[in-house]
Amino acid sequence: MRDVIVSLFILGLFPACFRKPFFGLIVFSWLAYMRVQDLTWGFARGQRWSFYVAIMMFAGFFINERRRFFMPDIRCWLMIILVLIIGVGVALSENPDLRQFGRYLEFVKIIGIALFTTAVVRTKAHLRALLWVIALSLGFYGMKAGLWGILTLGRTPILRGPGGMLLDNNDFSLALSMALPMLVHLGLSEKDPSIRRAFWLAVPLTIVATVMTHSRGGFLSLCACIMVLLWRSRNRLAGFSAGMLLAIAGVLLAPSSYKERIVSISEYETEGSAQSRLRTWGIALRMSAANPLMGVGFGKFRQHFLDYAPNPTDDELSGNSLYVAHSSYLQILAECGGPAFGIYLLLIGLSFWTIWSIRKEALQRYFSSWILNYAVMFEASMVAFLVGATFLNRAHFDLFYHWVAIILLFGYIAREEMKDTGAYPEKSVGRGTLAPARQVGFGLRPRRSGFGKAPA
Repeated sequence: MRDVIVSLFILGLFPACFRKPFFGLIVFSWLAYMRVQDLTWGFARGQRWSFYVAIMMFAGFFINERRRFFMPDIRCWLMIILVLIIGVGVALSENPDLRQFGRYLEFVKIIGIALFTTAVVRTKAHLRALLWVIALSLGFYGMKAGLWGILTLGRTPILRGPGGMLLDNNDFSLALSMALPMLVHLGLSEKDPSIRRAFWLAVPLTIVATVMTHSRGGFLSLCACIMVLLWRSRNRLAGFSAGMLLAIAGVLLAPSSYKERIVSISEYETEGSAQSRLRTWGIALRMSAANPLMGVGFGKFRQHFLDYAPNPTDDELSGNSLYVAHSSYLQILAECGGPAFGIYLLLIGLSFWTIWSIRKEALQRYFSSWILNYAVMFEASMVAFLVGATFLNRAHFDLFYHWVAIILLFGYIAREEMKDTGAYPEKSVGRGTLAPARQVGFGLRPRRSGFGKAPA
């Protein structure tokens, strides 16, 4: 029965996805991040609902909108160039196969959705709606898994996520860590107290859910994310004091198995998993040194592992070891080459530049604003990804590329609003002057000119 309800509901959304491509993006993001099909048990579970929605929204866009498919920003062009470079690498790689080509098509889809986002998200209201969908989709699993962890007293770890890009427990923990700042600052940007309370309820449960994955990379991502949030808080002393109390409570309440796993991070010289990771990093560097331009080929790390492994162990020779780079940076460097790696770092750097420059300008205008809240949210989320990506094999993580596009849009929308001195009359003050403190939500109507013009 659940499969029938989910299938009929999604099918009923198809006409709206065709007529309103932005609504199609909302539905696609909901399916991608909440994975509602994975909550079923029958025929609906195996359906490619995201793919069908993508067909409807792309068809509607090209037939009805007749606008550019992506914003002409350097980050969009860099993502296109990255797709082309990796595609050439696939063609030139040793013994390319259908599995490799299929993975490459998945990456093209990820970049395509990121580019499409820059075409249909045109107003602050659009940006807010998209972020709400992503935050609530990931927050749903944060609350669900967090409640499970509390009810079971942490005795049963979460060894796999809901599915898709969240299937692995490490990827799931990374996504939850990136979602935590969204839950905090989207709540801060809302006027309605009940909405703020709902977001804040999800915050501790998401932290518990991240702990329940027993992912050490997720733990480091979570710590880095919380540190950024505390550092950017209005009262750092109070924030860090609360953080210390939270840490103490975590140490006292966390299950012993989790504490032992976290302590093993410091024992990298003797701990088997850490030693294996360090060895794999060295092998990835050898691959990149031998193939500096195109790498060994997209998705070919496993195939070439033994070619660059000095003195292979018995487990490696027997195929019992998991041949992955254990680092997003080394993964893209070894598989895709130096130019692709440089573009990857440039996308990260430009995203942080947008966040920091917008925040600096907003601080000169406002004491409190949705722009400041969003800047901290994006910064903490990106830091969580940077730390997690150091230890996880997620160079092609969907949420990262979507985040690059959304941060790009945030920069344009925020700058357009700051140019408009009438958008917040009570806050239109001189440079360096603090305006009255008041949380600003999205109660105002979208602008009707410039970049923020609502589409017809």
